[in-house]
Amino acid sequence: MVNKQGFWYRAFDLYYDGFRSMTLGKTLWAVIIIKLFIMFFVLKLFFFPNYLKTHSTKGHEAEFVGTQMLNRK
Repeated sequence: MVNKQGFWYRAFDLYYDGFRSMTLGKTLWAVIIIKLFIMFFVLKLFFFPNYLKTHSTKGHEAEFVGTQMLNRK
């Protein structure tokens, strides 16, 4: 038997009922998810390359970062 007076059940029921009855909100959530996907995955691929992988040898990444930090002015 499920405790229907518990906090977690009531919170889940609130969100479940709210999302189930949405019409415009579902479209807005889809737009938000698509924008987050573009920001975190697509832009990272093109504008933030893996600098350590291209400029250091495997296993010596920490050494490379240390020398770069000490040599910058």
